[in-house]
Amino acid sequence: MSEAAASVALPEAAGALDAQRAGGGPSRRALGPVALVVAGALSVQFGAAIAVMLMPRAGALGVVTLRLVLAALVLLAFCRPRLRGHSRADWGTVVAFGTAMAAMNVLFYQAVDRIPLGAAVTLEVLGPLALSVIASRRLVNLLWAGLALGGVVLLSGGGFDRLDPVGAAFALAAGAMWAAYIVFSARTGRRFPQADGLALAMGVGALLSLPLGIWESGSMLLEPSTIGLGLAVALMSSVLPYTLELLALRRLPAPTFAVLMSLEPAIAATAGFLVLHQALSPAEGLAIVLVIAASMGAVRTQVAGKR
Repeated sequence: MSEAAASVALPEAAGALDAQRAGGGPSRRALGPVALVVAGALSVQFGAAIAVMLMPRAGALGVVTLRLVLAALVLLAFCRPRLRGHSRADWGTVVAFGTAMAAMNVLFYQAVDRIPLGAAVTLEVLGPLALSVIASRRLVNLLWAGLALGGVVLLSGGGFDRLDPVGAAFALAAGAMWAAYIVFSARTGRRFPQADGLALAMGVGALLSLPLGIWESGSMLLEPSTIGLGLAVALMSSVLPYTLELLALRRLPAPTFAVLMSLEPAIAATAGFLVLHQALSPAEGLAIVLVIAASMGAVRTQVAGKR
């Protein structure tokens, strides 16, 4: 669920990135960018695992506030975005982007407070997957949708009796907001240079989440140890992966990047197992594999449709 990943999920964003590369395809030199993408995904999901560990102390809403506020401070200080010279439409796009970002994070952290990290990310990724299927408008995508649905059924134990239904609903809602986030991320990228739009949108998201975090956690947000862990979450889940992925996207074809991002449910399950001791059953492991396969298939179909 990293910020830089969003722009490649739409055909228009992928096309823009491909145009910048003027025909550059996968090669041996792509191994470096691939490593950057994988490192970014590892950073995001292990950051999420740390966030889960922080929740008993700061609460789910408090963790969201710490992540967005601290990440916003870092990005705003680093990017120093220009505030003047933007139209009302530009600011409307940034506000919509920041609102989607805040909602996505609030819903996702509510989910991982109730269900395992791997399951939450698997359900969440259905949002971008649905967006990819709809954008492609090809009949073969019914196959990928069916695979994803099979994964959800396995993950739920045939009726969400194995997962907290509220947590599962939060994860699905976070996926819907991730799809909205992707749309507004692409629009923001076209209106603002470099990472200025992201930094401003992160500031909007931080302002929106701040009252919620104060309401739930109050003065606990100001404890040095809590701030320290919150900073780790902000750096690992936002700042570091964004930087790594931005570097990778300069040399890596957008379709390859999107396929690599499809591996996030498996990385999340690994982080949940190693950090949080959240073991997966064989059925849950198969469910994650089905959703990953559906995501990869949808990306490949989308790319083939543009040729």
